[in-house]
Amino acid sequence: MVRIIADSTCDLTKDLIEEYQIRIIPLYVRLGEEEYQDGINIQPEELFAWSDAHGETPKTAAPSVQDVQQYLDKASGDEYVIFTISASMSACFNNCRLAAEDLGMEDRVFVIDSQNLSTGIGLQILRAAELAKEGKSGKEIEAEILSMREKVRASFVIDTLTYLHRGGRCSGMAALIGSALKLHPRIAVAEGAMHPEKKYRGKDKAYVMAYVKDMEEALQNARPERVFITHSTCRAEVVEEVQRYLESLHHFDAILETNAGAVISSHCGPGTLGVLFVAE
Repeated sequence: MVRIIADSTCDLTKDLIEEYQIRIIPLYVRLGEEEYQDGINIQPEELFAWSDAHGETPKTAAPSVQDVQQYLDKASGDEYVIFTISASMSACFNNCRLAAEDLGMEDRVFVIDSQNLSTGIGLQILRAAELAKEGKSGKEIEAEILSMREKVRASFVIDTLTYLHRGGRCSGMAALIGSALKLHPRIAVAEGAMHPEKKYRGKDKAYVMAYVKDMEEALQNARPERVFITHSTCRAEVVEEVQRYLESLHHFDAILETNAGAVISSHCGPGTLGVLFVAE
């Protein structure tokens, strides 16, 4: 049997995790001296409250080699396909490889660097789970996912630059100017790293819809199986407007809404929303 494992930055809902029988390895979130596990005992709202009170970004950390090994059963004979957040952003990928090597399981543990984050990973995971249900081997799944990986389109529009600034991903001057001008940058993931692409102005519904409509041609040419709306505590009416727009395209079989977990939220801040899909 091929088992699918992912780190918690994939931001999949509990329903999807159960439906596709995915095991999740939590990353760590540190608020001062307190340590929590992403998706287990810390919610983004708590993280935002702490960050605003202390004026700093929470620290995050990858699961250890020993943590990962708890998800691998050497005696079972199963194969494992493990997905991690981009190796350029975290030690998750390296620690998963080391875990397999230490157990002598390299021949049946396939660790995939998603070169992505959030449901940019989730899109890859769900396809891998479908292939596993079809009876594909770990090696066959790895090959298809690696060919699919560069077709994943992951981007987000940011409400506030404060969290990117606190985390060292945005200069103080850029954050100050962006806040003064009410600029909302679009951040895209490419080749495993985040890149600013465009800036929007206006209130949340206006700039979010401008961001989504800018992708209309790409959305119309995406793989139709699914599209994700992934957000960090966005207002319900904003998310519903995006949902209605995607429905109006009459293109996707499934429009899935997910909430960003604590690790992803700690870097993007509240009010972030992304539409993620796979190009044909």
